[in-house]
Amino acid sequence: MQPRTKNALIWVFGALGGILWGYDTGVISGAMLFIKKGIHLTPLLEGMVVSGLLVGAMLGAGVSGKLSDSWGRRKLILAASGVFILGTLGASMASDAWMLIVFRFTIGIGVGIASVVVPLYLTELAPKQARGGLASLMQLLVTVGIFLAYVVDYLFSHAGAWRWMIGIGAVPATILAIGIITQPESPRWLVGKGRNRAAGEVLAQLRGDAAAAGAELAEIEETVRAERKQAEPLSLRALLSPRLKPVFVVGMLLVFFQNFVGINTIIYYAPTLLTNIGFGSSGAILATGGVGLLNMLMTLPAMRLIDRKGRKPLLLFGALGMCAAMTLLAAVNLSGLGYGVLLSASTLFGIGLYIASFAVSWGPVQWVMLPELFPMRIRAAAVSLCVIFNWLFNMIVALVFPSLLNAWGAGVNFLFFAVMTFLAYLFTRNLLPETKGRSLEEIEQDLLGRDAIEQLGPESQSAFQRS
Repeated sequence: MQPRTKNALIWVFGALGGILWGYDTGVISGAMLFIKKGIHLTPLLEGMVVSGLLVGAMLGAGVSGKLSDSWGRRKLILAASGVFILGTLGASMASDAWMLIVFRFTIGIGVGIASVVVPLYLTELAPKQARGGLASLMQLLVTVGIFLAYVVDYLFSHAGAWRWMIGIGAVPATILAIGIITQPESPRWLVGKGRNRAAGEVLAQLRGDAAAAGAELAEIEETVRAERKQAEPLSLRALLSPRLKPVFVVGMLLVFFQNFVGINTIIYYAPTLLTNIGFGSSGAILATGGVGLLNMLMTLPAMRLIDRKGRKPLLLFGALGMCAAMTLLAAVNLSGLGYGVLLSASTLFGIGLYIASFAVSWGPVQWVMLPELFPMRIRAAAVSLCVIFNWLFNMIVALVFPSLLNAWGAGVNFLFFAVMTFLAYLFTRNLLPETKGRSLEEIEQDLLGRDAIEQLGPESQSAFQRS
């Protein structure tokens, strides 16, 4: 098999991991309209069905770092595929709310593993020139998965077949399981385990050039040696030290705002919101499919703009767009408009403006910026911790939104998210550094202040320079 074909297959199977992540998080939005007709769900149980996946994702993301280092990237992706299949088939056959919650939790474990290990695997196998856009590409693949979930929801909506909506996710999971067996292990992991010869063979097969493979192997070996010298165990005390606390706070606020600007309420509950203003079930799911398509398409310009315009301009623009959209949605819902064309058109326009603003900014930019914020010696552990909190914040919003919607109505909730998007704008403008085209040293100086760096001892300054 030609090297180009081998590289293409790696990206195909990696893409399936991203699509599965998006599909399993998005499919519940349409399925929920019909699940409630067959299984009794209170607003709290509805939130638990949705957020059960997110709790599982926290667990999957939390264990994936150590497991990927001990098992290998490829074996862990294979295990995640098995978890996807088990959870998907179990959820599609659930007979009560708790069975559905348990298997949604199981699916979430697979999602959490995929969210950490698939980008890591692709990064370590991709040619150097293809690595730059990887984080944005993964976000695009997630949006593709969400869009496909909405399409499947619509196709089965006329029959109300929610079990098929969920169960069909087992098909790409099975393809991923079969396909990943045929793929090589990460050369980066092989070198870390002292299997340098095997790593060289993999690189030679992938690159098709022995000299280039040898040079890349030498680079990997040097990187592994440097990381072993500089690696530090990540502790809460270290993160809250004067040197790292500003970086950690900025990273945590970034994932906090990405979730509390309200994106999860649209992704998970758009059909529910639309049926509440007079849409039929199929019409609500069809309109949500349009939202999914917009989400996917608007991620494309983000991939081009993120390295041209910078991270902050996109985040600032996105925050203002989302704030305007949420303000419109709040005003429309609090105005007391009866069901009709004006209410429907205003709501769809507001949701469309919100999704477009998010997809071109906060959707992909978070995943690009997080690794850029932290020093190399704690980067993997710190980013993993931020990802865990990302799923936690995601889960909180998904869990409580149905109860808040039932208690206060959509208008008050939209008003809350309008305030949060404005706070996200202030955070970006005043606290978040621009990381485009800047070294880690420059970013840390921006966050810590040059005086703080100069107060470090000679050894610490030397470590800082190396990071």
